[in-house]
Formats: sequence, C-alpha cells, structure tokens
Amino acid sequence: MSNRRPRPDCASSERVYFVRFVWAVAAFVLAAVMIGAGIAQRTIFQGPRTETASISVEEDAPYLLIDGAVLNQMPGTQTLRVQGEGELFAAYGRAADVQAWLSDAEYNRVTVDDGEIVTRLVEPEPVEPEPGEAETGEGADSSATASPDSTEPTDAATEPPGRNPLGSDLWLDEFQQADILIAPLQLPEDMSVLVASDGTTAAPSTVSVSWPLQTTTPWAGPLIVGGGILMAAGVFLYILGIRHARRSRGPRRKGLPLPPTEPIDLAVDGADKGVISTSGAPTRRRAVTSGRRAFAVLPAVAVSALLFTGCSADAWPQFGATPTPTPTETVIAPEGQQAPAVTKPQAERILTRIASTIADADTAMDAELAATRLEGAALAARETNYKIRATLTDYQAPAAILSKPLKVILPQAFDGWPRSVIAVADDAASKTSSIMLMTQQDAWSDYKLSYIASLEASTPLPDLAPWYIGATQVEPDSPFLVMPPEQIAAAYADVIDKGEESEFFDLFDAEGDQMRTSIAADRQRRLDEFNQTGSGTGTFEFQASAGTQPPFALATIESGAIVAVNVHETDTVRPTNPDAVIKTENNPRAKVLTGADQSATGFSTTYTDQVFFYVPGSGSGEKIRLLGYSSDILDAKVIP
Repeated sequence: MSNRRPRPDCASSERVYFVRFVWAVAAFVLAAVMIGAGIAQRTIFQGPRTETASISVEEDAPYLLIDGAVLNQMPGTQTLRVQGEGELFAAYGRAADVQAWLSDAEYNRVTVDDGEIVTRLVEPEPVEPEPGEAETGEGADSSATASPDSTEPTDAATEPPGRNPLGSDLWLDEFQQADILIAPLQLPEDMSVLVASDGTTAAPSTVSVSWPLQTTTPWAGPLIVGGGILMAAGVFLYILGIRHARRSRGPRRKGLPLPPTEPIDLAVDGADKGVISTSGAPTRRRAVTSGRRAFAVLPAVAVSALLFTGCSADAWPQFGATPTPTPTETVIAPEGQQAPAVTKPQAERILTRIASTIADADTAMDAELAATRLEGAALAARETNYKIRATLTDYQAPAAILSKPLKVILPQAFDGWPRSVIAVADDAASKTSSIMLMTQQDAWSDYKLSYIASLEASTPLPDLAPWYIGATQVEPDSPFLVMPPEQIAAAYADVIDKGEESEFFDLFDAEGDQMRTSIAADRQRRLDEFNQTGSGTGTFEFQASAGTQPPFALATIESGAIVAVNVHETDTVRPTNPDAVIKTENNPRAKVLTGADQSATGFSTTYTDQVFFYVPGSGSGEKIRLLGYSSDILDAKVIP
C-alpha cells in the first residue's frame, strides 16, 4: 500500500477554473451593460424633466397679471420664476379679486390666445365725473383751462404714487424675495398671479412658468437591480474559481519520500487537516472561510442596494389599474352661491396681522393705529379705553385679540364688497374663546374687526357650513327668522330693562344667558351704593337701547343665522334738590371723560355691548340664544 496521495488531474482543474472564470467575466460584462443601460435611461436618455414657458413683456407697467389659463396650459404643479433687481413680489388670489384690485391701475395682462401666450397692456377705466363736476370736453369754459404760465401742478405731478401690493388681505398667499423669486404653485384656472416690485417701478419683465414632465423609465429599475444581481453572481463565481485553483495546485518540484501517514482525529476542534511537512510533523492548512466570501460579495450587494433605493416609482413597470379614491360625504354649496370671502389659511393670516397691530395700538394707546384694524363698536370701545388710560395709568387695558387657534371660520359667500367673516378663536392659557366679525370694505382695504365678544362656554354653536363653502348674508329685514336682525337689539334691550314684563321675553332663551344676569346684578349693586348717600337728593336710572352700529347676520345650515348687534346701556344720575350737585369723585372714569368734578344737572354714562345671537328660522319653535357678549364704557356726559 502506497503512502503517497494521488496527484490531482491538472487538466480537469484548469478546465473548471477556466469555465468559472469565463462565467464570472461574462456576468461582470452583462451586469455592467444592464446597470449602464438603466442609469442611462434615468440620465442622458431620459430627456427634459420640465417644460418652461417664458413670458414676454414689451411695455413697462407697475404690475403683471398672469391668468390661470396660462398656468394651466400643462398639467401638474406650476413653478413661477421671476428675475429682476431689488425686492420682487408675487401673490395669487381669485381672478376676479385680483382684477378688482387692479381696476384703477395700469398693468400688463398675460393670457392665452389660440394656444399662444400673449401679453397686452391694460389701461385703467376712466372714472365718470360726479354730477356737478366741471366738464372738460367741447363747450367747457376756456377760463377753467390752466395757462402755460400757471403755477398749478400738472396731472403728472399730482398723480398719486403706486400702490404696494405687499401685505394685502386680498391675497391667498404672497411671496417676496430679492433679485430672483421662485414660487411653487398649484392653482386652478379661476386663480391669477400678480407680479410686481413695489407698485411704483416697472414690474419685472423676466418671468417664466415651468411644469414637470411626466417622463417614466419603466425598465430602468429592473435593469439596474438585475445588473446588481448578476454582478453579485459574477463575484461569487470568481471567488469559487480562485478557491478551486488554490486547492488544486500541486507541488512545483519533486519532494522527498513522505513518511507514513497517521490517522487524524476529526473530532478534535482545530485538528490538522492532513498536511504533512517535510519534517514529518503535521501542519495546518489555511482554509478559505465563509467570512471572506461574505466580505467579497458585500460590495456587489451594497452597490445593488444603493442603486435599488435610488429608483423611484416611475422607474418600474406599473401593473394594474390606478386605484380610485373613495368619495366622502361633504356639504354641497347651493346652486348659484358665490365663493367664500376667505380661505382658512387666509383668515388665520389676517387675524394674526390684526392681533399684532392692535397689540401695538393697545401698548401705545394709539387710536389712529387701532383704526387701521378696528371699526364700529370695537373701535369705539378701544378709543374710550385709551382716553381713560391716558389719565388713569392703573386702568385695565383691553383684552388682547385672539388669533390662534381658530376654532370656527364662517366666511360670507360673496364676490363683491363689503364682505365679512365670522371667526371663533380659543385661548388655551385662559380657557376662553372669542367670537369676532371682521369686514373688508373694498378690494384695497384691509379687514377690520367691528364686533368682538367673549363666547359663552355653556352655549353651543349652531351647525355651520364649512369654510370652503361659506354662508350667505341674511338681510336686516329678513322675514325668514324668528325676528329680523334689525329688530333684535331693541327687543333684547327691552328684555334687559323690563325682564319678564317685556313683550319679547319669551323670544329669548333665558337659560345660560349670563349677560342679563350680570347686568341685573351690576345695576342693583350700583343702585344700592347710590341709595346709601343720594337717595334723598337725586335719582339713579338705567335704560338699555339699540346701539348705533348696524347689525350683521350670516346664515347657518339649519335656516337660522348668527347675528351681531350693538346694545347701549345708559346710566343717568340727576339731583332732585336744587341745592344738590352730583360729584364724580367716586366715578373717576366719568370725571376723565367729562372733565368735570361735579354737575348741578347730573351725568349720563353710556356702555356699549357687542352681542352675538343665534336666531333660529321662523317656524322652528326655538328661541333666540345668546352666544357671546362684551361690555365696555363708551362715553360720559354732563346733562345739559
């Protein structure tokens, strides 16, 4: 029995090694081709990703109006790009609103005509002279024409400066950047975009709109991933070939006679694997472990994973039909109803601006600043507060305007002006809520708050239309409610004065009406204080009446309406003894407002109440419900 180990078949080993090497190289080449083809589809062969339309402007004008038809020439989102010097401005809003804002100005309008984008200059419409104004046509008095030597300023010199569109409450959103402005948009055809600088200088003329192209490469993903798999297979085959070559290598020269071999105990961990050294002692052969194989395959797998993650959905074939969204139950706007005055984000932005301005006005006690964002009963109460605080430094400032979060937004559904919005905002810190009415008088005006009241916590709001539909205004003399809005203030004032003896008592829900309870308690307290010293020499009378501010009402879903009204409460103190006088030492507010220490005729003090009611529809069987109110001193006078 020979002790020599049989020599391997060199030709067979080389053939196996060669075949594995050839297959590895073929896999590498095919993987490179597939990956390269997939990457090429996503890069050089993919084509342009966007379509861009440049807007040509030939004549200078302070504004550029881009119609929604231009923005919707192609499907998908729109990207507006504006280039120029200095601050650039862009805003969008309803087409009718933007055109109304531009109705008295010169501007360039960009439209689509027979599939082509065209720009034309729009001149402001001439203003018709009011009756009685001098005519300047033929037959006009020549003496009215200024002579060349006249020092009167010319029309060019008296032309008012341009109107800056920045910060207008009319815009649904606005953008401002320096030198280059890029605005992502997704607007329907009934929206328009306004581009300007500052409303005085010419609007930027380098403007373009781009859209994303829906280019797909459905085989890029399979090619890249398949190439990655082939690359991993090629690496595996190459490693197998190298391993086989190493195992099959024989001795390169004749060796000495080998000693007899001895049995090897395979159960011993780490035992020598039958390799005999020339000295006769067994040595350990270094084996190719699975760890090295895993390490060698790792780069290919990692590359494949990276390529796989870089492929988006449009890089794969799409099989099956596109899922159809399931419709959800919505409130449908009545036929012919106009668009809501504001959107939810727009209302939040407007109220934030109002709150900031009024906070500054309250701090500075600046009535003129407050008048930029307040009007009506809300402004009158603030003006009185500022007047008192200017003398009485410890007098309490008005409560801050709540702006966030907005719990309710009920815009008027109206395309014209004035247009209004009812909003409810919560204050998490104080756990209070405010109900407010704000109105925009025309396209160029800011929204102003006219009614502000604290919402009664125990009184639920009626069902209202969502903000994206809005509500119609109810006319002051509407017969479709339990009581017309124009009569509510006087009727409620009568209930305040007479209580259950009022003819209108049964029309108002007394449960939860904290206003009547508060007024009755306050009147009794002041009357008791007066009777302690002045019951024998004077009289103290109370009277409520409808205020001077007009009511406003928006319809609810249940055929009712939320109505805001103004109520005045007047306290009158008169002396009944000709030798007696009424002093203001215990009424510092009356002293500040009247400027008098005493009067022989007496004083009258007026309080203004801003009140919100829910007025149900006629025939509903429900009562008018108080929603919220606020009460502030309005004025004090010496009785003539």
